[in-house]
Amino acid sequence: MTNESNSPAEAMFEKALEIAERHLDKAIKEGGPLGPYVAVAMIEAAVNQAVEEAGHEDVIDMLRDLADQIEADAEEEE
Repeated sequence: MTNESNSPAEAMFEKALEIAERHLDKAIKEGGPLGPYVAVAMIEAAVNQAVEEAGHEDVIDMLRDLADQIEADAEEEE
């Protein structure tokens, strides 16, 4: 989630995102009508594991960055 384009960290994150999205798609399909709940539950499970691995401060910073990106995208759509 860095602003440097084409950095090694950005490339690794993009690959990780690709893997996560692939697994999320499968889980949502498996969940059928529970798909939206599965997606939210996966967010919670991922955050919990990330906190264990990286610590709460790093995860909070990443989530704030993500929230900023979501807000910026929403403003662009308006």
